[in-house]
Amino acid sequence: MAKLRHIAMSVPDPDKIADFYCQAFDMERVGTTDSPLAKGVYVSDGVITVALLKYKSDEWAGYVEGEDERGKDFVGLHHIGFQVDELREAEKKIEKAGGKYFMGRPTDDAPTTFYEEKFRDPNGVIIDISHLGWEHRWKK
Repeated sequence: MAKLRHIAMSVPDPDKIADFYCQAFDMERVGTTDSPLAKGVYVSDGVITVALLKYKSDEWAGYVEGEDERGKDFVGLHHIGFQVDELREAEKKIEKAGGKYFMGRPTDDAPTTFYEEKFRDPNGVIIDISHLGWEHRWKK
């Protein structure tokens, strides 16, 4: 079974947009990131987390030349994430339904470290799957 738990938006100013969602919808800031991939702020309503990300490169933003307009300067819905019970079963279901593997898998020597497997749906929308979820990334 899969549960929607994560939505990511590509934004020019993560702090400013986090302030908006916290003020307008009573969301709470639950974490930050500053990785080679992106700088960002995570806000949550307690169930779903929204990652507000400013990507650092076109590659990390998922840009594929000639296929889409996503790049580091894209603004809008970027991807959604599902927490799944079993990774390999979820991969098979995604591919059988017409999705295609994009990037990221846990390594055999570190199967419980955080990662997101990324796929593209038939329209090219990026979908993350994780059996660990996203909450543990920012809770200590």
